[in-house]
Amino acid sequence: MITLEHLSKWYGSTQVLDDCSTQIEKGEVVVICGPSGSGKSTLIKCVNGLEPFQKGTISVDGISVGDPATNLPKLRSRIGMVFQSFELYPHMSVVGNICLAQLHVLKRSEDAARARALELLDRVGLRSHADRFPSTLSGGQQQRVAIARALALDPIAMLFDEPTSALDPEMINEVLDVMTELAKDGMTMVVVTHEMGFARRVADRVLFMDAGAIVEDAKTAAFFDKPVSERAARFLSKILHH
Repeated sequence: MITLEHLSKWYGSTQVLDDCSTQIEKGEVVVICGPSGSGKSTLIKCVNGLEPFQKGTISVDGISVGDPATNLPKLRSRIGMVFQSFELYPHMSVVGNICLAQLHVLKRSEDAARARALELLDRVGLRSHADRFPSTLSGGQQQRVAIARALALDPIAMLFDEPTSALDPEMINEVLDVMTELAKDGMTMVVVTHEMGFARRVADRVLFMDAGAIVEDAKTAAFFDKPVSERAARFLSKILHH
């Protein structure tokens, strides 16, 4: 579904991604973790063309992301993206936020878009909030709306960039629960997160990044029980408070 081959990226003379290669299968849930500044967010932003890259190739469902001929807006509409900062339109109701791209990108009718939006709000547990505005919602609720909005385009894969890092601790689980349900339904997901409990429960594989490189690419149990690199072992011992 998603293939990265020898992906490298620089900001000026600073290399931020260093020869990253991996494959993500349809229906797989992959968690990307690692210290701050290791290139995790940059990596997933390259996958849907939000960040250009200088070397290597990325293909999504057989389409080359770096090819100048590729229609990036069209490709992006097929890959849901959820950011840490929600990015909801404040002047639109919750249901309006979820309808917008359906109307403009998928050209759905208003009735069809609204019906789909309400169905997705049901799924994230917020149907009763359909006509409220984002400012009246908690951070956890806003993030669940953002997930529903990304799902409204019927994406073939979902990318999550630290979706809980801006949330208060008690709101984190309500977002992770929605993501866990998505994973159970077979959605292909790539998740940048520090939530190791979620990774352990839900991920099929873990990519551990450090200094722009993928240091480990392992099945979840193997990564947690026996990390191969000393760098990953140190990271885990810090983050799991052993």
